[in-house]
Amino acid sequence: MLVIPKLGAKLTGFYFKSESKMAKKDSIFKDLGSYFRSHPSTTLGWIWVSFVPLLGSLLLSTRYQELEQITVTGVWEQVLLILVLTVLVGLAFLPTTFTALASGFFWGWAVFPHLVIAYLLANVLGYSLGKWLHADFRTILYARHPSLKEEIEKRIDQPAGLVFFVRISPLIPFAISNFLFASLGIPLSKIIRYGLPGMLPRTILAFASGRAAYSFLDAQSSLKDPQDWLILGLLFIGSIWGIWYFWNKKKIES
Repeated sequence: MLVIPKLGAKLTGFYFKSESKMAKKDSIFKDLGSYFRSHPSTTLGWIWVSFVPLLGSLLLSTRYQELEQITVTGVWEQVLLILVLTVLVGLAFLPTTFTALASGFFWGWAVFPHLVIAYLLANVLGYSLGKWLHADFRTILYARHPSLKEEIEKRIDQPAGLVFFVRISPLIPFAISNFLFASLGIPLSKIIRYGLPGMLPRTILAFASGRAAYSFLDAQSSLKDPQDWLILGLLFIGSIWGIWYFWNKKKIES
């Protein structure tokens, strides 16, 4: 006679435990939702870095003839090119791959060092923008989920693998990754140190494709060649494996 009440109590306890676990799983997204609602400028910043680079690419694709009139020979022209590229990429007006493609086509390998310098400065600009917009949402996560603090902080202390493999991924845009790194509070010096090697493979591929093209429209379609897709696919697989290995390695070490 006592079996049914005990069984009912167990089922009730299991139900409430399951419900509480589901609530915990959903609460992270609720926390982020409330954070973005209370930080409208941050929300606009994330929307900007997600969509404006695409619009910039479309605009440049229709106005590329104007770039043919630009020459980069003198010192001041080179400095101006670096500054312009820094602003365009750092403020997410253009994506890095498309910028490298256009630079390779219009100005050739002579400006490749300028492009690399511009990317370094764009790191500083994009990261600083994320910090200025208060993109760091760790505080609200830690307040509701103290267990996450140790897991995340442990990885931030040694972020080399994370930064490198995020940068090498063809699917994580440069502007979004800057905001992501700012959100995680990874030091800027480490982003530059480990991020630049991760950016170089895609940058060199795009730059070389632009340089080898006969027209700008041909340059845009050159990255659709099978060998280029193979390289991008390998970079994507490598980035996924690297991020997974980095996260699980730190978990094992703990």
